[in-house]
Amino acid sequence: MLPSTPESLLPIVVQSMSKTPDARLKELLTSLVRHLHAFVLETRLTEAEFEYALGYVNAIGQATCDTKNEAVLVADLLGVSSLVALLNNADSHGESDAALLGPFWRANSLAMPPGASIASADTPGLPLEGSGTVRDAAGRPLAGVTVDIWHASPCGLYENQDQTQPDMNLRGRFQTDEQGRFQFRSVRPAGYPVPVDGPGGVLLRAQARHEFRPAHLHFMCSKPGYKVLITQVYADDSEYLHSDPTFGVTRRLVGQYKVEQRPGGAVAVFDHDFTLLEGEMVFPHPPIP
Repeated sequence: MLPSTPESLLPIVVQSMSKTPDARLKELLTSLVRHLHAFVLETRLTEAEFEYALGYVNAIGQATCDTKNEAVLVADLLGVSSLVALLNNADSHGESDAALLGPFWRANSLAMPPGASIASADTPGLPLEGSGTVRDAAGRPLAGVTVDIWHASPCGLYENQDQTQPDMNLRGRFQTDEQGRFQFRSVRPAGYPVPVDGPGGVLLRAQARHEFRPAHLHFMCSKPGYKVLITQVYADDSEYLHSDPTFGVTRRLVGQYKVEQRPGGAVAVFDHDFTLLEGEMVFPHPPIP
């Protein structure tokens, strides 16, 4: 079997994979090759375009470092991360509380008591009081759920991007009580631009797209016997709610950050509930150390 035309190459490549012992790997690679060959044939990809594409992939790896995972960012900007989250976390109603992980999660943030603040004392911003309830698919409250929370500062930077913030600032882990409730304090996050100094920025500029994400909080809820829920909750008053460059906003993930006037000043109050689905508790690989 030797190729004589562009179309004749695909069967030969697929045949070469026929002895792959892992059935799932065989399925994935065969499908990938079929789609790649179809893309090349459909678009009549030129050699110059192919060379540029390879350089772009190399640049993604070269731009990844201890403070940024460019591969995750590009997957976000192409909508792939959100697609995988929606596909793998739908409940019986066909909806999902899940959202993309993002490139800035760090494992092993500090375990904190209920109501503690994840913001250092010198972190500026509008005080935030957050809470919520975690339930199972039947609506029953779940106790002992670990709720990992992280977010950007009011300046739009995660602590690993900002040398003025202490290590692990605006990150913390909480446990739900017998009523499935969790509580925390922080400062209200702001919307921010995704990093545009690498291949992700090249992609956005080529498509004339903006880089600004709506303000949001990240949550990761976990308990043995349940799938790890990775999600975000977005501010309903954000101007970028309907044009998130990472396509992470869904109907269920729009939350309210109500501002209350108190004797000591204004406070943003946030309350949002989550649902865990039964399954294996598997954590993602941290995009950054």
